[in-house]
This record gives sequence, structure tokens and C-alpha cells, in this order.
Amino acid sequence: MKFVDEASILVVAGDGGNGCVSFRREKYIPKGGPDGGDGGDGGDVWMEADENLNTLIDYRFEKSFRAERGQHGASRDCTGKRGKDVTIKVPVGTRVIDQGTGETMGDMTKHGQRLLVAKGGWHGLGNTRFKSSVNRTPRQKTNGTPGDKRDLLLELMLLADVGMLGMPNAGKSTFIRAVSAAKPKVADYPFTTLVPSLGVVRMDSEKSFVVADIPGLIEGAAEGAGLGIRFLKHLERCRVLLHLIDIDPIDGSDPVENARIIIGELEKYSQDLAAKPRWLVFNKIDLMDKTEAEEKAKAIAEALGWEGKYYLISAASQLGVKDLCWDVMTFIIENPIAQAEEAKQPEKVEFMWDDYHRQQLAEVEEDADDDWDDDWDEDDEEGVEFIYKR
Repeated sequence: MKFVDEASILVVAGDGGNGCVSFRREKYIPKGGPDGGDGGDGGDVWMEADENLNTLIDYRFEKSFRAERGQHGASRDCTGKRGKDVTIKVPVGTRVIDQGTGETMGDMTKHGQRLLVAKGGWHGLGNTRFKSSVNRTPRQKTNGTPGDKRDLLLELMLLADVGMLGMPNAGKSTFIRAVSAAKPKVADYPFTTLVPSLGVVRMDSEKSFVVADIPGLIEGAAEGAGLGIRFLKHLERCRVLLHLIDIDPIDGSDPVENARIIIGELEKYSQDLAAKPRWLVFNKIDLMDKTEAEEKAKAIAEALGWEGKYYLISAASQLGVKDLCWDVMTFIIENPIAQAEEAKQPEKVEFMWDDYHRQQLAEVEEDADDDWDDDWDEDDEEGVEFIYKR
């Protein structure tokens, strides 16, 4: 299946149903009073994270999602039915952004997590709501409010503990094949990896971590060169980045300059991502003798001003790979993910007392002297249409 990590969609919540103006009329009860019911609330639009999905390809074709509007109120104090909600299922790791404001509405990081992205409109009030001791025949009602309408950008970001960085052909895919069951394509030409891939590294029966491999970066990636930097977002949730450096590039390029290019592109993309823990890993040491590899790695680290520990490995022959993985596992255990605050459930407001309906009732009271009377005229053609029942 094609990997799609971005999609734009339109979500429209349902409008609220209008209130009804109606009067009870039965045999021997000519003036039974108002009995117009309220409308129903409009349906909401929700996002739900589903671990069974791994791409946003469905939303490249289906781009509009509309919830049902609330039904109008009816006579005999019948309240309109609430509009049906719409639930949009997205892969775990999806970020939801409001394109109109640029606001990030939420990150879907857990299976079953739900996020309200468009709230349905409030229901309108029927004329029963406006009756009082001095207004026994109210002819007022209110209409439902429109539902929310938003243009959303969905961004899928892979959930991994470790992210791989490096130039094309630095050996990232070979490394992930060596430490996990993932089988990304490996070949001797640049940009063999075109889409991100994940691998699970199992150290023992109880310890494991997830590593993400993204396409290589080249100079000018921030301006769109190569495959650009659009895949760097998949590293934002990683706890540590492994910066793979080809210790002896086949094209004769300078490993120091290659490393500086990667660091520069990271800083252009995001200062937060550039500030993440980053480990230096020299790959392909099997192409030279041990002493030469150690001397060259030391020289590169000094040229970069690197003061921390660095690793020498060969992903192809798995030399030094196991020690690196155990150090990564230890780091992950010692640096757990900060628990996010539990999302607050939307407060349910009793419809009679919400602010919108308070305002509507207050506006009617201001016009009481102009609109209210003690009876009604069946031949009066002005004003609101009535529903009479026998």
C-alpha cells in the first residue's frame, strides 16, 4: 500500500434544529397554550486513533465529512432528534492541524483516543420555553446555530523511540535490517529509501525499542533538494537520534562536511529537533583495518567539536551493533516518556442553562411589551406561522 503521511480534509458539524411555534388545540380546550418543542443539537465530528491503520491514503480521495443536522422541533412538545456524529479514523501518531488558524488541535498518540474537531450547533428553543404568567401565548422561537466548519491538515508522524539520520547511502537501511525484522530496500545508489520505515529491536523477552529509518538528507534539503525535509517530522517524537556517518564514502566526499550538512538541515527544520539527544555512529568500519578506523573516527569527531561518546560499527557485518543497541536500550529505560496530561472531557452543559439560550431568552424579554399579548387571532396573517391541532 502506498505510504501517505499528509492529507487535507474538510469537516462540517451539523446545524442545530430550529424551535417550533405551536399551540395545543383540542375539543373543549380552545386555548390550550403553547406546545412547540425544541430542535435537536447538530452532530459532532470526531477523530479516533486506530492502530490498525498505517497510512492516510484514504483521505486523498475522500476529503469532505459532514455530520447530520438536528431535526426541527414539533408540536406536542416534541423535541427534534439530535444529529448523528461522524467519526474519522486515523492512524496512531496523526497530528491534527486547523489550516485556518495554524493551531494544532491535538496529537493522536494512543489507540482509541478521540478528539472533537467540529462541534455541532446548538438547538433552537420552541415557544413553550417563552411562556410565563404574563405571556400565555408566546409567538417566539429561536433557530439553531450553525455547526463548526474547519479545513484540517492531517500529518502522520511515526511513533518511534530511535530515529536514524544520515546522508544517502550512509547505511541506515542496512542497520535497521541488521537489528530488526524490517526489510527496507538496500542498494548501492542514493535515495534507495523513499518512504519512512519502522523496525522493532528486541533485546530480550521483555526489552525492546522501535527505530525509524527515513530517507537520507542532502545539502539544500530545507529548500526542497533531494526528497526535502518533509520526512524529518517523523523524528519529532523520538527520544534519541542516531547520526550515521559513512567513515569512508565511496564518492570521496568529506565525512566532516557531510555531518555538518545534516546538523545544518536539522537546525533549519526545527530547533527543538536539533536539540534532541544525538549520538554519533561511524559506519562501514569493516572497509579498513581497526586502527585506521579508530584514528579516522577520532579525527572526524575532533573536527566536529564532538565531546561525547561515539560508536564504531559495521551494519553489514554487525560489528559493534549489539553494544550500541544495548546502550540505546539503557538510555530509553533511564529516560521514560513524560506522561501526557489526561485530556479533559468536554463539559456537558444542560441545554436550558447554556449561555446561548440564556441570551436568546433575555433578548425576547427585552421585546416583551411589543410582542406579547394575552390571546391570539386565528385570522391574523402577520407574524409566525402557527400549527393548530385538533
